[in-house]
Amino acid sequence: MPDEIENSPAIAANAFTDEDVARILLAHEWEGKQLTPAQIAWCEHAAAILGAQVVDRDALAELLGLVFHYDAREILGRVESHAVLSRYAARDVLRRLALLLLEGGALDSDRFKEIVTSLKDGLDIRGRELFHPIRLALAGRAGEGELDRVILLLDEAAAAAFTVRVKSARERILEFCAGLD
Repeated sequence: MPDEIENSPAIAANAFTDEDVARILLAHEWEGKQLTPAQIAWCEHAAAILGAQVVDRDALAELLGLVFHYDAREILGRVESHAVLSRYAARDVLRRLALLLLEGGALDSDRFKEIVTSLKDGLDIRGRELFHPIRLALAGRAGEGELDRVILLLDEAAAAAFTVRVKSARERILEFCAGLD
């Protein structure tokens, strides 16, 4: 995982399970009553990597919502998005991110770390100037390390075929870049 994720303090011990995630999915109608084995595995993964990052069930539901709802036009219409995109090299980060996502396989922790390392080395950018455009384009908002964890769930959720179609990291970056143009 990127250094920023590894070095971020956990809020608390993980109090959430795959059943909590499944209940949130059901309550928001992101999934029907019967989960497939792939969806159950995804719920376990989501609980494991998001659970310790949130203080309550509402915060967990908010992060899960970033996985299941993505609209680049809506994201680009926000004032906060323009603030991120106006920062030094934000568009360069997004261009390189798009190329790296398109040339490789599914996005997982190792691949995300490779991409971040490549962006750091190639652009000599660190911190918010690097991570906020990535998070905005893939998670739908700029913010802290918990959004990187949301990003890590995207391709796995897209492959699990939930009732609500999840856009993969590749689809999101293409939609986002098209919206920028």
